[in-house]
Amino acid sequence: MSDKPGAPPARVTMKDIAAHAGVSQSTVSFVLNGQQSMRISSETRKRVMDAVAELGYRPRAAGRPPKGAGVRVIGLMFDEIATSPFAAISIEGVQEEAWKHDVLVEVVMTGGDTAYENAILRKWSADRVEGVVYGAILTRPVDPPDALGKHRAVLLNCHDAEGRLPSVVPAERRGGEAAARMLIEAGHRKIAFISGESWMEAADQRLEGYERALRAAGLPVDPGLIQAGNFLPSGGRAATLRLLDGPTRPDAIFCANDLMAVGCYEALKERGERVGETMAVMGYDDQEIAQHLSPALSTVLLPHREMGHWCTQVLLAGEGKAAGHHRMECPVVVRDSHFCRTGV
Repeated sequence: MSDKPGAPPARVTMKDIAAHAGVSQSTVSFVLNGQQSMRISSETRKRVMDAVAELGYRPRAAGRPPKGAGVRVIGLMFDEIATSPFAAISIEGVQEEAWKHDVLVEVVMTGGDTAYENAILRKWSADRVEGVVYGAILTRPVDPPDALGKHRAVLLNCHDAEGRLPSVVPAERRGGEAAARMLIEAGHRKIAFISGESWMEAADQRLEGYERALRAAGLPVDPGLIQAGNFLPSGGRAATLRLLDGPTRPDAIFCANDLMAVGCYEALKERGERVGETMAVMGYDDQEIAQHLSPALSTVLLPHREMGHWCTQVLLAGEGKAAGHHRMECPVVVRDSHFCRTGV
C-alpha cells in the first residue's frame, strides 16, 4: 500500500504476516487464535509470532463482551460474495470497524433477489439492527429495495441515482489517471491501454483516467494504442499481441486489471520481451497475484477494506453524518514492472 500523503494508512494484515512467515493465512489464524489442537509445529508457530512482532500486527480485541444490556448489530447485505475476492475484503473492513465499537455484523448474500432482500430487511427491522450496509460486487447504480428505507443505511461500492443514501465507491478515474501519470513520469510516451468490458462502470472510468493523464501531459490519445479486453488473462494476452502487431509499438502497457496483466506478461514473454526492461506494464486492483509475478507488478489498490470501515463509521455516527456520494482514493502500489531499464 502506498505511503504517499492522502493514501489510506498502511495496515498490517494476516496476509502480510503469512507472506512474511512463509505460511498460509489459515495457519496464521490458527496460531493467533491459540488453536493448540491443530498439528502446527512449534517452529512454525514461532515464525508466525516473530512475524507478528516484526511487522507490528495488532489483532482485533477478540473475546470482549459487548457493552450495555443488549447486543448491538448492523446488517451487511451483498448481492454476491464468492465471485470476487473484494467482497471478503469489504466484509473484513466492516467487521473490523464495527468490533471497535462492540458491534456485531450479520452478513447475508442475496443473489440480487429483491424479494429475498426485502424479507431479510423486514427481519432486521424486527431485530432492531442499528443500520444496514447495502453492497454490490460490481461498482454500479442500484435501485435499493423498498424495505431499506426503514433502516439507517449506507451503500457500499454502489450508488442510487437520486443520491438519497450515503454511498462510497472507488475513485476509479483518479486511480486510472494516477497510474498513467506514473508511467509518464517514468519516461514512457507511447502508453497503450487494455480496457475491461465497456459495460462496467469501473472499466469505463479507468479508461477516462488514462486519457485524462495523457492530455494533461500533452500526449496524444492514439486510438490504435487502446485495445479491448475482458478482465481475464485471455483478454490481456490477445490484446497485447494485437498491440505488438500494430503500427505503433508501445513502450508501456496499462492493463485495466491485474488478471489481464497476467495475460500481458505471457504475450510479452512469447515475443521475447522483458517486462520492466524492454516493456513497462501497469495493472489495476492489487490482487494477490500481482506481487508474485516476475517482476512484481506495479498496480493500483482498490480500497475495499477502507470503504468497509467508512460504511460502519457512517452508520454508527448517527444522524449528524452528512450523506452524499463519496469516492475513495485508489493509490498506486509501486513495484518493478512499470520501469524500463534498458529501453527499446
